[in-house]
Amino acid sequence: MPEARVIPLDGTGPARARRPDRRPELQEVESAADVPEWEQRLAGALAFLRRRVTGDYEIDDYGFDVDLTENVLLAMLRPLYDKYFRIEARGLENIPAEGGALVVANHSGTIPIDALMTQVAIYDHHPAKRHLRMLGADLVFRSPLIAPLGRKSGSTLACNEDAERLLSSGELAGVWPEGFKGIGKPFSERYKLQRFGRGGFVSAALRAGVPIVPCSIVGAEEIYPIIGNVKVLARLLGFPYVPVTPTFPWLGPLGLVPLPSKWIIEFGEPIATDEIGAAAADDPMLVFNLTDQVREVIQQTLYKLLLQRRSVFF
Repeated sequence: MPEARVIPLDGTGPARARRPDRRPELQEVESAADVPEWEQRLAGALAFLRRRVTGDYEIDDYGFDVDLTENVLLAMLRPLYDKYFRIEARGLENIPAEGGALVVANHSGTIPIDALMTQVAIYDHHPAKRHLRMLGADLVFRSPLIAPLGRKSGSTLACNEDAERLLSSGELAGVWPEGFKGIGKPFSERYKLQRFGRGGFVSAALRAGVPIVPCSIVGAEEIYPIIGNVKVLARLLGFPYVPVTPTFPWLGPLGLVPLPSKWIIEFGEPIATDEIGAAAADDPMLVFNLTDQVREVIQQTLYKLLLQRRSVFF
C-alpha cells in the first residue's frame, strides 16, 4: 500500500499537516444544495477511502495523520461530546486563531477522557478549527494499542523538547500537568488541583514566546468516582493505580461505562510570555511563580463553575 507523505517540522512555519485537497467532484457534491445529506456523507467516505488506498494523505514528523483524525477519530468522539456529556465550551475566543499557544488544563476522570473532549471542543467549535497537539505521559506511548492512535491523533511525549518544537512551529499544544495524580485521585479530593510538577510546561512556553491559556474542566470528576485503589495489583501490572468505583469491578465490563455527567470546559484569558523573554525559562523562581499563577487561575475558575452548575448530571 502506498505510504503517506511526511511533512517535516523545520521551525519556519506551522507544523500541522496540510489537510488533504478535496477532489473537484467532492467539492461539487458538498456545494450542491439539492443533494441529500446521506449522499454527501457517502461521497466524503468514498473520497476518504480513496486517499487511504492511494496514499494521498500526509503525516508530520510526530506521526500526526490529520486526514484520519478529522474523518475518523474525531467523528468517533463526537457522540460522547455532543450527546453523552453534553459539553458546553466557553471562552474559545481566548485561544489564538493562529500561531503557537499552550493550553494548560486540570486532569480528572480516572481515564483521561477530558483530554480527548478538549481536543473535540477546540476543533469543532473554535472558528479556526485548530488541532490540539496533546502532550501525554510515557505510559501512553508504551501501550500497544493506544500509542499508535495517540501518534496519529497528534499527541506526543510530554517532554520539554517536543513541547518547545511544537510551540515554536506555530502549533496549539495541550498539557495536563497534574498527570496521573490528577486522574487517579480519590473522589473525596475532586476539583482540588494536585501539584503541577516542576513547571516544565512554563519553561517551554517561555522559550517559544507563546501565550499560556488556562483551561478548567468541570464534570469529568464524576464519570468514574474513585472510592478505592488496589495498590498491590497496580504495582504488579505496572499501572499508576487500579481504581475501585461504585460500578467497577462489581458490574464487570458494564462498570467501565462512564457516568453521563454534564461537562463545562472553560478557556481563560491567555497569559502572555513573550514580554518576559526566553531567558526567564532558566530562572527557577520565576518559572515557579508563573506555574503557581496558572494553577491558581484554573483552581479559582473550577470553584466558580462548581457554584454555577445546577446539578452533576443536568
